[in-house]
Amino acid sequence: MRSTEQGFSLIEVLVSVFVLTVGVIGATGMHLNALRTAQQSAYQTSALHLGSDIADSMRANVKQMRLADDLNPYLQVDYQSSSTSARSSDVSCYGGRGDCDTEELARFDIEQLLQRIDSDFPGGRVRICRDAMPWNAKAQRFEWDCAMASSGLAIVPLVIKIGWQEKMLHDQTSQNEAMVAPGMVLTVAAYSR
Repeated sequence: MRSTEQGFSLIEVLVSVFVLTVGVIGATGMHLNALRTAQQSAYQTSALHLGSDIADSMRANVKQMRLADDLNPYLQVDYQSSSTSARSSDVSCYGGRGDCDTEELARFDIEQLLQRIDSDFPGGRVRICRDAMPWNAKAQRFEWDCAMASSGLAIVPLVIKIGWQEKMLHDQTSQNEAMVAPGMVLTVAAYSR
């Protein structure tokens, strides 16, 4: 007598488990990629807001912005945060205090910028300079160097460059500075030199 009951063979079960495993691994990979993309998008948004804030502060401090480039405190900013960075400001220009002169206000603005770089961006870096060509077409990325002398332009744009370490680079210690490029470059204005 033949049995009318038929079950699954071991091979069918193994194939279905394999297909299910491949699907779960693929879904997990897509989820991790989506999380990484969302995190980078949040960093870019934060960098844009931070860049806009310091650009507004620079525009409001007209006296300091009219100084020569080598005397302008904003154009001296080139800061790389580290795990041991602990910033504290000796100047406070909050609220209605009218006793901050323009130089103290510039120092206060810069200290606030650097504190936010330390707190909001892993391995964060900020640079404010004149740069005629922040985009390196050959490398297909922004550069930290400021190309001003060879541009031939009478008015070189003033830019704010903000960068951070991406998650996949965060654990590498030997090549971090070489691999991290600015994630955001904001043109402030074409102030004349």
